[in-house]
Amino acid sequence: MRVNHAGELAAQALYHGQALVARSAATREMLLAAARSEADHLAWCETRLNELASRPSLLDPLWYSGSFLIGAGAALLGDRASLGFVAETERQVEGHLDEHLHRLPPADARSRAILETMRAEEIAHGAAATAAGGIRPPAPVSALMRRTARIMTGSAYWI
Repeated sequence: MRVNHAGELAAQALYHGQALVARSAATREMLLAAARSEADHLAWCETRLNELASRPSLLDPLWYSGSFLIGAGAALLGDRASLGFVAETERQVEGHLDEHLHRLPPADARSRAILETMRAEEIAHGAAATAAGGIRPPAPVSALMRRTARIMTGSAYWI
């Protein structure tokens, strides 16, 4: 659950960074709405971490600041590229959550319910971004996003 918490913190920061640089009010509002949803996910993960007598990653300030800068950078490419970045982020998060759901002990119904709800909402964020005109990032960008996420999730698991 620590990895999911770190991911939700990073997603919230991405969307805050993107909203800061968004060119249209409609795109900015969509990004801020997604960030509010990620804040809910973050709270659910934090509550579950407390229930499991665990803690968030000690690297959370790094995840937030780095993700904020990445989000702002993506938004500098324009709203369509920024929305495409949202869709790709959520597509990758969906895969990450699928992996976590697969590895989750069957008896952990509480964590499963949280992750399944988050998964459905992440899919909706990605679909909304695509419907709003998001364009898919180039393959090397998607690959870099996957590598960056692996580094973050691997680090967050331990630290």
